[in-house]
Amino acid sequence: MNRILVTGATGFVGRHVVNNLLARGEDVFAVVREGKEATFEHVLRSDRLISTKSLFTEQEAWWQETLSGIDTVVHIAWYVETGKYLTSPENMDCLIGTLRMAKAAAAAGVRRFAGIGTCIEYDVSFGKLSTNTPLKPTTPYAAAKAAAYVALSELLPATGTEFVWCRLFYLYGEGEDKRRFVPYLHKMMSEGRVADLTKGSQVRDYLDVREAAQQISDAALGTRIGPVNVCSALPITIRELAERIADEYGSRHLLNFGARSENIVDPPYIVGIRD
Repeated sequence: MNRILVTGATGFVGRHVVNNLLARGEDVFAVVREGKEATFEHVLRSDRLISTKSLFTEQEAWWQETLSGIDTVVHIAWYVETGKYLTSPENMDCLIGTLRMAKAAAAAGVRRFAGIGTCIEYDVSFGKLSTNTPLKPTTPYAAAKAAAYVALSELLPATGTEFVWCRLFYLYGEGEDKRRFVPYLHKMMSEGRVADLTKGSQVRDYLDVREAAQQISDAALGTRIGPVNVCSALPITIRELAERIADEYGSRHLLNFGARSENIVDPPYIVGIRD
C-alpha cells in the first residue's frame, strides 16, 4: 500500500482523485485549507488530514516534516478561480510554492511526484495535441504550469524522484464551479430559460472529472514518467455538447446560438492524443 499525499484535495478535481485512490485501497493523506477539514471527516482519519492557511506559503522545513514517510505526492492545488485564474499574478505564487514543495519532497525521499498541468501549455495551433507537441503558453496560468513542468523535469529525476506530469483538457462533472459552461447550461435548461451562446463551432476534448481522476490515479500509481495527457481524445463541438445537454431536458429550442460574439483568440480546435 502506498502512502499518498494529495494537495488541493477539496477542489473540483482533488476530491475525485482522493475518492478514486481510496477506492483502490491506498493510504491517502490530504492537505486542506484550514476550515475545510469537514470535507473528509467521514472518509479520512484526522491523522490523515494536514491543515494549512496556504500551502503555497509553507516553507521547506514544514514540507519536509509533512512529507516524511510519504511515498507518492499528487499535487493538484493551484489558483483556479473561474474568470480570474488565466491572468492572475497568483500563478507566480503557485509556481514558487510548488518548486519549494518539490524540493522538500526530494529531500524527504518521496519516491514519485505527480503534478497537474494543462493542455494550454501546448502550442494549441497544432489542434491535435500529443505529449510531443511543442509548448507555447500564452497566459500567465499556462506559462506558470509550463515553467513548473520544465523545472521539475530537471530537479526531481536528478534527485531520484520519479516525475509524471498530467496535462488536463476540458473537464466537467460533479462539483464543478457553477459559473462554468456545462453547469451554466444545466441551470438554464432546468429553469426553462434561453441560453445565449456563440455559434459553437469550436472543437474541444471534454472528459468527465471522474474519468479524469481515474487517469490521474493511474499515472500517479504507475511507472510512466514525463508528460501524460488526461483527455478523452474525442472531438466534440461546443454546439454538439450544448445540444446533448439541452436534449436531457427536451429544450434544444432554448439554445440561442450566435447570440454572443466569437472570441477571436479562442483556438478553433483543441483535442488530446493519448500516447
